[in-house]
Amino acid sequence: MSMKKTEGGVTAAKGFLAASTAAGIKKNGSMDMAMIYSEVPCVAAGTFTTNVVKAAPVKWDRKIVYDYPTAQAIVCNSGIANACTGTEGYNYCEKTAQAAGECLNIEKYSVLVASTGVIGQQLPMGKLEAGVRAMATKLDNSLVAGTAAAEAIMTTDTRKKEIAVSVEIGGKEVVIGGMCKGSGMIHPNMATMLGFITTDLNISKDLLNKALKSVIPDTFNMISVDRDTSTNDTVLLLANGLAGNDEITEENEDYQIFKEALYYVNEYLAKCIAGDGEGATKLLEVNVKGAKDVKQAKVVAKSVCTSPLVKTAIYGNDANWGRLLCAMGYSGEEFDPYQVDLFIESEFGNLQLVENGMATDYSEEFATKILSSEYVKANINMKIADGKATAWGCDLTYDYVKINADYRS
Repeated sequence: MSMKKTEGGVTAAKGFLAASTAAGIKKNGSMDMAMIYSEVPCVAAGTFTTNVVKAAPVKWDRKIVYDYPTAQAIVCNSGIANACTGTEGYNYCEKTAQAAGECLNIEKYSVLVASTGVIGQQLPMGKLEAGVRAMATKLDNSLVAGTAAAEAIMTTDTRKKEIAVSVEIGGKEVVIGGMCKGSGMIHPNMATMLGFITTDLNISKDLLNKALKSVIPDTFNMISVDRDTSTNDTVLLLANGLAGNDEITEENEDYQIFKEALYYVNEYLAKCIAGDGEGATKLLEVNVKGAKDVKQAKVVAKSVCTSPLVKTAIYGNDANWGRLLCAMGYSGEEFDPYQVDLFIESEFGNLQLVENGMATDYSEEFATKILSSEYVKANINMKIADGKATAWGCDLTYDYVKINADYRS
């Protein structure tokens, strides 16, 4: 597949516009609302939080994605999550969609909504509706507008997260653009994790949903910052068909090309979130191979990636490999510890710490050097069969506690 990375994010694909505004939801007066709009109706796909406590926007979006044939706009606010807000909170989703629908001259049931921020507070609807009206007049297809939208949905994120790629499908250039936010309360089984992906591909709704659901388990569902699965996790994917390719209605070569590109976009955005965990200084990648099957590999990789003691060791550049084996051991999976090999890797080198469950004669100094990178990999071989998986997380720092101790203030 000849895929190339291009500039921009959600406005990179044909026919997509974006806008952002400071509606006054955040106390600091920063940008806190974003809008994505397609010039024509889109088929929509979505995946949502597995938390039993589901925020109002999640319930609204599930209804739109599952029960309606098309969608054309997304409205997102940051600062307030609209979670644990009861019937009133759900009604506010409908009011937001209604306001956007009136401004954009589309049905309210073609407007998806998303929120991120503090749980339990009601949205200030006056500010929200004013924000929707302001954004509707500022919609722009420029890459700058897409980037501004990516910045507007940030909460404790320290940097925007966006990507765009292009591939050739059916003789036409197809672009996939995306943006996401997430820094804390990140442990999707989908954190707060919001992802919005746009494409000008022409594809059936069924296959769009199938493609998204096939790539989520190995991308967004394999990241963790803090083991807390948010009430608001949402990934939305809109396809408007403006690339002009023949509609993809079967799992043919064109579908596979799209799915590979979609996987790349999702993995890139997921790693952006994992590396920007609250207070984090580095991205941690855990690669497990040699497991009895993929399921075991995923469980073990996540157990290592989410261990607070592993995360603090990574922060301290401490090659305390016993913590990694310990996290494997309490994962609930059966294996022979005296069969496990463990390596650490970064741009500074690759070093085996453990062979067959025992320490090698490695250099602590070199191990510390490897771990001092901003992108550290732990590579584990269980030597049982050929199951493999990758999980992404981050180190655990003093700043994580500081950020979360006074998040509401």
